[in-house]
Amino acid sequence: MPRIQLGASLSEKLAQTLETSIREGKLVTGDKLPTENALVEKHGVSRTVVREAFSRLKTLGLIETRQGSGAFVKALPQPDSGKLKLIPDGSIDAVLKVVEVRRALEAESAALAAERRTAKSLQKIKQAMRALDKAVASGGDGVSEDVAFHAAIAQAANNPFLLDTLSYLNQFLENATRVTRANEATRAELEDEVRDEHHAIVQAIENGDIKAARQAGTKHMLNAARRIRHADPVFWTSQGRALANRLRTELTDKQVSGRKRKPKI
Repeated sequence: MPRIQLGASLSEKLAQTLETSIREGKLVTGDKLPTENALVEKHGVSRTVVREAFSRLKTLGLIETRQGSGAFVKALPQPDSGKLKLIPDGSIDAVLKVVEVRRALEAESAALAAERRTAKSLQKIKQAMRALDKAVASGGDGVSEDVAFHAAIAQAANNPFLLDTLSYLNQFLENATRVTRANEATRAELEDEVRDEHHAIVQAIENGDIKAARQAGTKHMLNAARRIRHADPVFWTSQGRALANRLRTELTDKQVSGRKRKPKI
């Protein structure tokens, strides 16, 4: 069964349902996903919800869309194809280490985006930022929108290796982002601080200022770590640790599932 997050948006729920079908092998590499019309009718949602769900799956590197043809399942990385095996222990230290990984990647991603952005990629970054602001303003946690915002910056960097690495790490980053954003939502000034940091990154990219973009990306991740370190202990014990532990559980489940499923030839 798909793991539906409490309070998840309709697009998140639909994306989680489709992701489960892909990871469990019900939809395999090359399969075409149901059409927008079919998903609208089956799940009783709007076209906008379907498109947002597809965007989320693209961010996770699970599907690709082809102009005029629809959405198709991409090849999943084989669980044992590499030596990178990460199972965070559900502690605050594990979350902080994931933020450190983000700091290294996001800073260079922003710098490359400032150097290589096009009018189209800049528009996508701004759209992603507006979607994030809208989600937070409406009371959502903005997790999927936050991941999509950083993915749009990585796409603007025009480096397929960086993009693929971030797509792989999104299984860790999204859950760590859920922890950081849950903490940030506890105080209005923290949400304002995060929004200002995002705007600074976008402004530097738009200006083509490579140095400023790198600094803004680094500052954002350093501040994310600071916000976690200084989080109210009540938040961490009642909410943060539970969210981090979910990351460990989901990753363990995925690895067990991957070992049971034979690779397709």
